[in-house]
Amino acid sequence: MEDYLPEDEVLQEARRLGEEAGAVPIGPACGAALRFLAAMLNARTVVEIGSGCGVSGIWLLRGMRPDGVLTSVDVEVANQRMAKDAYAAAGFPSSRTRMIVGRALEVLPRLTDGAYDMVFCDADKKEYPDYLAAALRLLRPGGVVAFDNALWHGRVADPLRRDPETVAIREVARMIRDDERLVPLLLPVGDGLLCALKRA
Repeated sequence: MEDYLPEDEVLQEARRLGEEAGAVPIGPACGAALRFLAAMLNARTVVEIGSGCGVSGIWLLRGMRPDGVLTSVDVEVANQRMAKDAYAAAGFPSSRTRMIVGRALEVLPRLTDGAYDMVFCDADKKEYPDYLAAALRLLRPGGVVAFDNALWHGRVADPLRRDPETVAIREVARMIRDDERLVPLLLPVGDGLLCALKRA
């Protein structure tokens, strides 16, 4: 599955740099899923929580409309610098991205309600339930929120795992499944991609 849609040299180089810097990127299958979702939504506005090394951002941008803008939030300046370089190498002008340095839970309240087609979350796992609450405010009806690491390397399925990250991921999965405003889907790509569509 990871090899079905191989990454080009730009993505491979961004991945290599990210792994060297400890900003582990999403896998190719998960990236392809993000591109598919962005294209299916004809997304013009996307929020990414966790810029990482730019791999997920490139996949998202490649699925978005040509005039779409990716708003990428990360607490690490070095991560944003890597992501910016990756976007430029992929041929995206700076006008296609809005880079915001800061803690997601401090930045997200400043973004406009109902103005986004998609929100992708891949940052502090302990904050996943809070990211969901923010995403529901930010998304338009019919928009999609997605969470990476929904399986958390097999820990989510192990009831003996009670560390804060695992507990938070389990909690956001339960919240999404039980919320009647959402249409949930857990995709077994990469380390798990948990998605939810906000009903109209």
